[in-house]
Amino acid sequence: MDIDAEIISLLRERAPDASICPSDVARALATGEHAWRALMQPVRDAAANMARKSLIVITQGERHIDPGEVDRGPIRLRRGPSFPRH
Repeated sequence: MDIDAEIISLLRERAPDASICPSDVARALATGEHAWRALMQPVRDAAANMARKSLIVITQGERHIDPGEVDRGPIRLRRGPSFPRH
């Protein structure tokens, strides 16, 4: 299971300025509510690592948040400055 690849894939399916929810990623990788809910923390952790590399940006509302803050409240994932073009 490659969480980073799934984040990139889902973001590529959307408009360049669109965002995804971490639960979109978890649901794409797991079947059943219990299974995808169990993936939420690994998805948040992967998102934080990707944000540290500028592949994605993590937001709460319109505010960009530090990758270390992904455990607090709802977040969205957006393409970052180093998002792969292909």
